[in-house]
Amino acid sequence: MLNKPVEQWLSEYGESHQNPVNKQIHWVCVPVILWSVLALLWPLGYSTLPWLNAATILIAISILFYARLSWTLTLGMGVIAALSVALILFYQSLALSLPLWAFAMIVFVLAWIGQFVGHKIEGKKPSFFEDIQFLLIGPAWLMSFVYRKFGIPLSR
Repeated sequence: MLNKPVEQWLSEYGESHQNPVNKQIHWVCVPVILWSVLALLWPLGYSTLPWLNAATILIAISILFYARLSWTLTLGMGVIAALSVALILFYQSLALSLPLWAFAMIVFVLAWIGQFVGHKIEGKKPSFFEDIQFLLIGPAWLMSFVYRKFGIPLSR
């Protein structure tokens, strides 16, 4: 249910992320998965409007999801989205022989393998098996640790 308060979402997500090794794996794999999903979606758009693509639509939907939970979290996730787009554009500017979609697919698969290894160590299944919305909570859960470290509230 979307109407849960942000702290309840984070607490429920945290229940299956107690093991320190699993947490460390998530600090690497969750941002990589987020970036790779956006990179995979980036080419799916309109050639006349290069910034209107499946990735920017997903970003907009995600920002609306976060805005219902916490304005400060929305700002942080907006920064993460902007950095992800910048990394996508940087990768494209390198004009490497490995296309963006291929690189993104490789890191996506490797990061998910890491996630499942982490959950095997944890002994609990990933939260999104309960509720698909937890796929959006994972990055916010990490951001909440950064916010707590700097005393930034997760207010509505």
